[in-house]
Amino acid sequence: MRSCFHTVLAGGISLVVSLGMVVPAAEAQQQASEPAVQLPLPQASPHALVQQTIGLTDISVDYHAPGVKGRTIWGQLVPYSQIWRAGANENTIIKFSAAVRINGQAVPAGSYSIYVLPVSDQDWQFVLNRVITHWGAEGYEEKDDLVRIPIVPEASPFRETLLYWFSDAKNGTARLNLSWEKLTGSLYITTDVHAQALAGIEQTLAKQPGNWQLLAQAAEYLIQNNIQAELALRYINESIRLNDTYLNNWLKARLLASKEDYSTAIVYARKALKLGEKDDNAFMSQQPTMRIALTEWQAKAY
Repeated sequence: MRSCFHTVLAGGISLVVSLGMVVPAAEAQQQASEPAVQLPLPQASPHALVQQTIGLTDISVDYHAPGVKGRTIWGQLVPYSQIWRAGANENTIIKFSAAVRINGQAVPAGSYSIYVLPVSDQDWQFVLNRVITHWGAEGYEEKDDLVRIPIVPEASPFRETLLYWFSDAKNGTARLNLSWEKLTGSLYITTDVHAQALAGIEQTLAKQPGNWQLLAQAAEYLIQNNIQAELALRYINESIRLNDTYLNNWLKARLLASKEDYSTAIVYARKALKLGEKDDNAFMSQQPTMRIALTEWQAKAY
């Protein structure tokens, strides 16, 4: 323990005497208030960040990754039936730019801390907690949990350093995986990508209602995903009214064919082939597909 005492000399000069050293009190107070200086040394559990866009939703996991270092992890370093910080150091943070569903459970947009409650090698609970300012599990309280999601971890190749990683990313879904030692736990994340896309389409078209290309793009998205057929027809009709091109006529032909109106689809497909220009590379690349589709529709119509 450091020995020190405070004294005031004649003339009002204040000193602090510590371990035989005399330091002016003002200087001692300044030294005490200065932030501790740390050496730039590598961390035992390095910082990591993984990000993934699922549909139109951005997801990130910010964490510190501990190593196995010859230890038995599950059931020992990470005890069963005790909440675990799901990383090292401060909270592991997951952030969603829009609402998602995780294994079917609704999770609003926002940032959450991740915890795992391992009951056994075959029984985990993945926990999202609303408090993101803790040091690991210190101060954790179950009342702040947003969701607890049961998962069954699977045996996996040995991994020395804890890793969060995404897999099977598709238009609006993906898996988030946590791998460490010889186990991997996975979560299935889904987003309402079509609702987000439709909202964005409406906002953009409201600003540029006379843009035939944007209307055609909007119709193509709906046609490709086989949703909102009547809205797609409204968009493509307006696009044709603004600028009658091979592209929007071909899109209308595809839409009509999807509704099994092959006779009318043939009319618009023939019109699209007639409007196409020989020096248009986009048209020339699509022309073989258009002719094949036209032949198929004719066989179905007649």
